[in-house]
Amino acid sequence: MSASLEKKIRQLKTLTELAPLINSSLDHELIRKKTIEATTWVLNAEAASLFLLDKATGELYIDVATGEKGEKLRRVRLKKGTGIAGYVAEHGEPLIIHDVQHDARFFEGVDKASGFTTRNIICVPVRSRDRIIGVLEGINKKDGRFDDNDLDILNSISNYVAVAIENACLHKELKKTFYDTAEVMADTIELRDPYTGGHTKRVRRYCLIIARYMGLGRNELETLHLAAILHDIGKIGIKDDILLKDGRLEEAEFIKMRMHSLYGAELLKNIEQLKDVIPCIRAHHERYDGTGYPDGLKGGEIPLIARIITVADTFDAMTTERPYRKKLSKEAALAELRGLAGIQFDPDVVEAFMQAFKEGKLPL
Repeated sequence: MSASLEKKIRQLKTLTELAPLINSSLDHELIRKKTIEATTWVLNAEAASLFLLDKATGELYIDVATGEKGEKLRRVRLKKGTGIAGYVAEHGEPLIIHDVQHDARFFEGVDKASGFTTRNIICVPVRSRDRIIGVLEGINKKDGRFDDNDLDILNSISNYVAVAIENACLHKELKKTFYDTAEVMADTIELRDPYTGGHTKRVRRYCLIIARYMGLGRNELETLHLAAILHDIGKIGIKDDILLKDGRLEEAEFIKMRMHSLYGAELLKNIEQLKDVIPCIRAHHERYDGTGYPDGLKGGEIPLIARIITVADTFDAMTTERPYRKKLSKEAALAELRGLAGIQFDPDVVEAFMQAFKEGKLPL
């Protein structure tokens, strides 16, 4: 088998591996990173980079770059028309340049910023719906020169990247709409009770601070974010004479108020995207010692997200003025949390919150 044919087979194999990865995964950062790594390998280049167009400024910024100087390159921004990447973005024409140091379009600032020496480049526009959204390039062919076959391969990879970016944008927009809708639902509840204005936003903020100190992963953070927003959504089922009572609740009223965690779980049960959130909403009034409600869960039986919300929710309740009691200072509220660690609250969650306070991370 000739070296040329072997090269084409290797390149096509890489493309067939990339296609299902892009079409099946929602982790778009991983997709783009793998795409750039594949670009470097299939072109036999020293490095590769993906520039994206910033809609706000019209500048190109490096979204992903490979090679040992990749992280430094990520700080580079180019105006449209500046440098070879800027030229391709402006004119929409692919380029192969065998000696960039003698090309008038070459911008030395990129090399100076990274300490990298660019000898040759292959560069193609990235298009989405007939609109240029970025530029993909391979840098420094390790053997021989970039050729038309490399250009065909790079154009194919560019099309895959465009799909990934388009999907990422759509996913981001849908996600934002979903979060915005959740926040509107939470705000609707708060409009009924003037004394709890801003409660949901504060609880969410405290939850995310705790999560940072506990090292939660991205998926857990997303679940926590939504659960914090929606934790009191069940109060929509509580009558005004109880929800807005200007004083402490009687035992019968308190029993009805306690139903809001069940109402919330029931209200959201048919929303598939919230399947991980619903148990946390149901359990945010459970106690670490098993004496909470509605299910009497204990310790690790309570979802971690719910344990975090419990601490944040209680802290905000204690530090917010109510008609029937004065608010506590942050220091006094934290002392209450510490005193009830292992009884009402998860000690690890309380410790994370205390650490955040010591380091000045709690908003005033």
